[in-house]
Amino acid sequence: MTRPTWIEVDLGAVRSNVSAFLADVAPAEVCAVVKADGYGHGDVPVAQAALDAGAAVLAVALVEEGIRLREAGIEAPILLLSEPPLAGIERINRWALTPSIYSATFLRALEESRQTPIAAHLKLDTGMHRVGTDSIEALDLARQIDRSDRLVLGGVWTHFASAESDIEFTKTQMTAFTDFVASLEAEGIHPGILHASNTAGALAYAGAHLDMVRIGIGTYGLLPDPKLDRLALTPAMKVVSAVSKVTRLPRGERLSYGRVRPLGADAWIATVPIGYADGYRRQLGDDGVALLNGTRCELGGTVTMDHIMLVCSDEPAVGDEVVLLGVQGDEQVTADEWATWMGSINYEVVIGMSARVPRRYLNAGARPTG
Repeated sequence: MTRPTWIEVDLGAVRSNVSAFLADVAPAEVCAVVKADGYGHGDVPVAQAALDAGAAVLAVALVEEGIRLREAGIEAPILLLSEPPLAGIERINRWALTPSIYSATFLRALEESRQTPIAAHLKLDTGMHRVGTDSIEALDLARQIDRSDRLVLGGVWTHFASAESDIEFTKTQMTAFTDFVASLEAEGIHPGILHASNTAGALAYAGAHLDMVRIGIGTYGLLPDPKLDRLALTPAMKVVSAVSKVTRLPRGERLSYGRVRPLGADAWIATVPIGYADGYRRQLGDDGVALLNGTRCELGGTVTMDHIMLVCSDEPAVGDEVVLLGVQGDEQVTADEWATWMGSINYEVVIGMSARVPRRYLNAGARPTG
């Protein structure tokens, strides 16, 4: 490797996080959400680690994401969280993916494509208003599935809009969900696996664990809100680079594009080969810090496409390790700090790391396929 910048993904942390949720929500099962390339961590390695820890189901957003898991030899159930365009149905069938249904058009096209039964999950919208359908249409879809000899109702689910911040609205959503399930059962329709909780719901509302919880950000050791910290989770991502150039500059000198602010004192400047093309966002240039020789060093000006500059009181050396995200010595830079500096959320921090930064996997362990 000619460029000393990489991301370390600790698969032991992934297994530990999934195990922590399994113990907490039992007897409910865990569905590990590995969409968006495993939230930037790498979907196939994370999926294998999650299954190794006991996850029963994987979830993705796109048909293409499910295919990538199948091509890697993973045989576990893979739930599609959204209806794809109708052209994707052939690949759902070919790769044995589990579709979610919330429209009559998709239901009819899926049914017509089948020679043998396929299990599908019905998505009820209880207040998120992103995807899914209301209880009236959902009941009609459930009746159509129940009458079909080519579709099976494998599950019913919903998604919480604000479980991390509004428990009363979450309870309202849960009431709507349980009322809908009761209406199915009143007609003799078995709903299959019931699931409503995302990471926030799993941590904030034990009454919504049902048969399965869908763990997204928690799989990777991060929280949807800092106050939901009752489980001991371990962040799985560490972003590492190394000093590539060292310069001594006097007080008052200005660095980088725009020369936005002067140095407050004479300082050593360490150039580090990571930039916004790698996912180290320009917003980090105002407040961001990185770890160098166990010390938090401020950024010296605007983040550029391929480099940042750190302001150091002690002289660094070319080749010294720099930790942008993660632990070095007794210090740590967290995804929540990045999110604060960026005016964003920790989800965007990890998902936003570019594919041009190579991933190194630690504690790979066993690689199950089912």
